[in-house]
Amino acid sequence: QVHLVESGGGLVQPGGSLRLSCTASGVILREYTMGWYRQAPGKERELVARITSSGLATYDESVLGRFIISRDGALSAPYLRMNNLRLEDTAVYYCNTAPATVFPWGRGTQVTVSA
Repeated sequence: QVHLVESGGGLVQPGGSLRLSCTASGVILREYTMGWYRQAPGKERELVARITSSGLATYDESVLGRFIISRDGALSAPYLRMNNLRLEDTAVYYCNTAPATVFPWGRGTQVTVSA
């Protein structure tokens, strides 16, 4: 059974940075296009960044130039470096395959941007 676990969230002031990590058990992620999603209160979950198995990254316009998605070499789990965070980035962040999700959702990691 596949389990995805996200970590690295927290409380940060506007303009701050965080780095999110994703770990997986029960699967090797290397061959999958992986994405980072977020769900803000009262809103639907949205895909904000994705990266192919070969390292090609694409971003939603709302995070372009501020977020960087990457993946490690061995396990190919995705990371999300978030810079210049804004109030509207507050959400629970999840990793999963993209654009179609294959695995059960993890619990996510809460990112709160507040002054």
